[in-house]
Formats: sequence, structure tokens, C-alpha cells
Amino acid sequence: MLSLRKRHGFTLVEIMIVVAIISLLAAIAIPNLLRARHNANEAAAIAALRTISTACESYRAAQTPPTYPANLAALSSATPPYIDASLAGATSSATAKQGYYYTYTLVNANQFTCTATPAVSGTTGTRVFFVDESGVIRLNNAAGSPIE
Repeated sequence: MLSLRKRHGFTLVEIMIVVAIISLLAAIAIPNLLRARHNANEAAAIAALRTISTACESYRAAQTPPTYPANLAALSSATPPYIDASLAGATSSATAKQGYYYTYTLVNANQFTCTATPAVSGTTGTRVFFVDESGVIRLNNAAGSPIE
């Protein structure tokens, strides 16, 4: 007589149910995680613009005669530096920091502008932010003009 052994393990149906449950949970969680990262990138861009604005004011106060820096690199190469070199180097989508890159323009000795633009619009960020010598951070419209 042949003895039948008890087999231990999972059936194909049980494994398929577990895979379906994991897939359902991933379908719910992944978009929320991407949205959280998107929001974090935008918050980091606003904080970076605040840092740049404050650094520009500190730089200007230390100059005789008072003038804003010519570029972001002037803020990072000062001793001691006003901003981090990685922030000063984030000037194109290829060198973006936390999904945003920054365009700084010295208008004249008493005026500057700085714009934070997402490296990949819709993925790393959606909104474009702007700050000038007033220190007020604003949204930009599609044409690049500040929204009041």
C-alpha cells in the first residue's frame, strides 16, 4: 500500500489573492507618496527662495556701497558663505536641487529677482515661485510674470 504524504504549502489561488491585495494597496499608496514628494519639493523651493532673499539682504548690508550680489555664486563663495554651494549651483534643470532650479538676476545695485522653476514640470513641481528685493515670495503665471 502506498502511503500518502501530507503536502504543506500554498495553493495557486491563495498566492493570487495575496498578490491582488498587495497590488491594490500599492495602487492606493503610490500616488499619495508621489503627491507628498511633489508638495515637499514645492515647500523646499519656497524655503530656498526665503534663504536666497535673506542672504541677498545680508550680502547687501555688508557691502560698501550697498549692492546686491551679481549672481548666486557670489553668495556661496563669500567668506563665510551666505548660502550653500549646492543651492548656488542649482541654476538649470540638470543641476536642480530638490526638484527646482533657480534663476537669479541682478537688475541694478538696489534690485534683484530670483525665480524657482520645477526641473520637470508636473513631476518635481507644478508652481513657479518668484522673489525680489521686497522679500515677498509670489507665484508666477505661465508667462513668467509675478502674480500679485
